[in-house]
Amino acid sequence: MAKDIRKDVIHAKGIEIGIYTIDFENEFISLTDIAKYRNDDDPRFVIQNWMRNRNTIEFLALWEELHNQNFNRVQFDTVKNEAGLNRFIMTPTKWIQQMNAIGIVTKAGRYGGTYAHSDIALEFASWVSAEFKLYIMKDYQRLKKDENSRLSLNWNLNREIAKLNYRIHTDAIKDNLIPPELTPEQISCKYADEADLLNVALFGRTAKQWRDANPGRKGNIRDDADLNHLLVLANMESYNAVLIGQGKKMPERLVLLRELSVKQMETLSLVSMDSLKRLPGGDPE
Repeated sequence: MAKDIRKDVIHAKGIEIGIYTIDFENEFISLTDIAKYRNDDDPRFVIQNWMRNRNTIEFLALWEELHNQNFNRVQFDTVKNEAGLNRFIMTPTKWIQQMNAIGIVTKAGRYGGTYAHSDIALEFASWVSAEFKLYIMKDYQRLKKDENSRLSLNWNLNREIAKLNYRIHTDAIKDNLIPPELTPEQISCKYADEADLLNVALFGRTAKQWRDANPGRKGNIRDDADLNHLLVLANMESYNAVLIGQGKKMPERLVLLRELSVKQMETLSLVSMDSLKRLPGGDPE
């Protein structure tokens, strides 16, 4: 199974802080790197001190309850009674194992260390230094802004590709499916029928059905599509143009286009998810 990727880094007061992701939505920030601001020689000691605090334990438990249905609440109730006492010791590994926690992870290897979901990492940064947290947040916001700009550019690029392929698609309809005796209104309906053929094959509904289901939404069914659907749509338009040129009838083309859309969406899903399952240094399942 493929490793997760190191998505990017942020910088705060000369310290480089690694960020990893498992699905491009939930990001894990290195607690080890943040802790180096307090103790560069032994950042683990800083993290363990933070986790001895009763407020920290309660915060971590609340996060897990909101995001993790398998959180071990019974075990936490036992631990909570000890938190804050001089004899109380808690480490990331113990927390993960005893509570079945998912908000904190520990990894070995080149980029090893302790990582936490961004919600938790920023809470840890507050404990380390309020000033340091502000520097982290400033660069993290810069990173997210740049990322959103790239995603927007990619979406618009794929939308434009889909529009260009649509021209190829309509030209094939014009050259092969439009008898000269049809009226302009009938020709318009033919184009709409072919567009909805693709909509049904890819989205499972016509443009009108989408509008009826989304009365307050701006744009159309294709404007609402994600990157994967737009990419597959572009391929389908080219493929349908070929099928039209081969003289295949609409029912047969619908089946072939549906097969293509299912196969390509499955492939894109694997690229987006299955190759991004685990953080670097993690053992395969």
